[in-house]
Amino acid sequence: MPTPTTPPNAVRRTLRKLGQDIQDARKRRGLSMEVVANRAFTSRKTLQRVEEGDFGVSIGIYASVLHALGLLEGLGELADPSNDELGIALASAKLPKRIRS
Repeated sequence: MPTPTTPPNAVRRTLRKLGQDIQDARKRRGLSMEVVANRAFTSRKTLQRVEEGDFGVSIGIYASVLHALGLLEGLGELADPSNDELGIALASAKLPKRIRS
């Protein structure tokens, strides 16, 4: 199956929001793009693409920028099984109705 070149609209919207949130966090901290880019071991141009929510930037770069801003911890919790309400509901629905000894 070929890989799509453009992700769905929901993905692009979410990345744009993440980029805007990253930009807001950087500004709240009073940090320039140059400082954050250096701390994230990336270029100012790549940081600009992150803040625009560019889907072509790797998740590793997004993670490095979040780390540079002190926000990395939340990334590790995104797909945590305890936060997966749908997965928990589906697993519960598959439990047997009766248990025989």
